[in-house]
Amino acid sequence: METNNTVFRTSLTAMLNQRRQIEIASENLANAQTTRTSAGGPYKPKEIQYAGADPGGFKRVMDQTMQAVKTGRPVGVDLAPTAEVKELDRVRHEFNPDHPDADSNGMVAYPDVDTAEEMHRMMTAMRLYEANLNAIEAEKEVIKRSFELNQ
Repeated sequence: METNNTVFRTSLTAMLNQRRQIEIASENLANAQTTRTSAGGPYKPKEIQYAGADPGGFKRVMDQTMQAVKTGRPVGVDLAPTAEVKELDRVRHEFNPDHPDADSNGMVAYPDVDTAEEMHRMMTAMRLYEANLNAIEAEKEVIKRSFELNQ
């Protein structure tokens, strides 16, 4: 018997996106004071930009799901957004003429990393990860109960 794995696929994609969000926030925090990289210049903070489904996506999925219920065939649609990591060209300058990376005016370029914002991103990502894990558990329970009803 085939089952509808849309919830599993969507939640897995979302969990992978949230894990990546935690990694990016951790990397930004770890490099908040990095003034020199192998590429030259200060560390460039990163962020994840999400792209969602097309505007008619929900109606399309509902139509497919209703058709699947009528025909008994599963729907395989991933509703989770896709994620792309972007480097930001944000720097802040501080006066520190004794720093080895200071320019001729005594200014040092640091990555513009907002610690509070990065911590917020990490906490939000952890909560969303947990929510998707709960969605998987709920779907497993639905499948389990449907098997019990069929017996």
